[in-house]
Amino acid sequence: MIDFHADYRMTIDGADAPGEGSFEAFNPATEEVIAQVPQAGRAQLDAAVAAARRAFPAWSALPVAERQAAVSRIGDAIEAHAEDFMRLLTREQGKARAGAEWEIGGSVIWCREIAKQDLPVHVAEDSGDRRVETRRVPLGVVGAITPWNFPVLLAIWKIAPALVAGNTVVVKPSPFTPLCTLKLGELLRGVLPPGVVNVISGGNDLGAWLTGHPDVRKISFTGSTATGRKVMESASGNLKRITLELGGNDPAIVLPDVDVEATARELFWASFQNSAQFCVAAKRVYVHDSIYDRFAGALVDYAATVKVGDGAEQGTDLGPIQNRMQFEKLKDLLADANAQGLRFLAGGAVSEGPGFFVPIAIVDNPPEDSRVVREEAFGPVLPLLRYSDLDDVIARANDTDYGLAASVWSRDIDAAQGIARRIEAGTVWINEIHSFSPHVAFGGHKQSGIGIENALDGLAEYTNAQTIVTNRGATPA
Repeated sequence: MIDFHADYRMTIDGADAPGEGSFEAFNPATEEVIAQVPQAGRAQLDAAVAAARRAFPAWSALPVAERQAAVSRIGDAIEAHAEDFMRLLTREQGKARAGAEWEIGGSVIWCREIAKQDLPVHVAEDSGDRRVETRRVPLGVVGAITPWNFPVLLAIWKIAPALVAGNTVVVKPSPFTPLCTLKLGELLRGVLPPGVVNVISGGNDLGAWLTGHPDVRKISFTGSTATGRKVMESASGNLKRITLELGGNDPAIVLPDVDVEATARELFWASFQNSAQFCVAAKRVYVHDSIYDRFAGALVDYAATVKVGDGAEQGTDLGPIQNRMQFEKLKDLLADANAQGLRFLAGGAVSEGPGFFVPIAIVDNPPEDSRVVREEAFGPVLPLLRYSDLDDVIARANDTDYGLAASVWSRDIDAAQGIARRIEAGTVWINEIHSFSPHVAFGGHKQSGIGIENALDGLAEYTNAQTIVTNRGATPA
């Protein structure tokens, strides 16, 4: 039996692996230490990569149907321990029960659906004696570096396609949320051959060592744009393949013909789900001037019905900020907004602990050059902005280095589609938001990332193309 509340160990080559030292994991709702976490050094990293390298030939040689079946069994194993994962996820990440159910349930679905995917051979020519075909071949050892906002689901987004494609994996979770991932590694010892998935824990140094390791062929990273630049630089040493899913400052554009109250509710959760610790949260909401006041009032009224608190307590809707570093960044952002004299429709102040709690903050029509508009808050601070001209609001929406996602809200579908096509973002939702699928490509434009996750495009990211040209009629000289 796996004890989800104690004895956190790394998994290297299918077995327990201690670290060179340890660090503490905290419950962000109470600031209490909940675990001692193994700290990997270079020796453990080298051992994990070596184990993945040894496992690669046999794993990649398996028929794809066998690899698919194994990935589906990962979903079964997570589902069998769903309650344990959800409770531990709330303890280490802070999210409320509904958010934990969404993440763990999504992890199960992703395993089962990615397990149905395969990359067909493309035949460019088949003309009697001559055949030209391109097939997809695995890369080797993949380094997966995962964030603290969705630590289980975003690990599965990397593990599942990497394994189906025939690669082996070394996973490094965020040092802020390592516990569920360590237990996932322990669980997979009974599902996968030794060395196919290895899980190691540590801080920023470990991430840099992994991205620079000469035997790692690809890095898949989810995190901030600033760190993504460092990952890209470090991975360049041996021209590793990279997938970078980075930050966003996602606009939402609300046209004047919407149902104001219903759209306000939708956009509340679009903005504040997971306490707004979400790369694709609606982070700038542009509302037509003719409905701005009604919309603002409906948003504030709805916010007043939402409970912020310890995710482990019944009735909690939104939990704390996950870590002190992010908590301090949000405090600084709010202090700047107050110093600039910005008007808050809700929130705007933070009380000191225990727990990293930031009340829902809604800022009334701040200037476009203010920090609350220009920066990705990654916490519950939302600027609400007026507009009257469509060309102007589209230009404002696009005036950012980011391009991850956006949304448009209108009863006029043709008008909404016209706006969506002009938005510089990898995903634009119309009259919905945050609908993801293992079969729908997801990736950012501009400085929101490189590469694709999910769908066959995402699966292909874990492969190289190999073209084989056969001439049966030619006689070798």
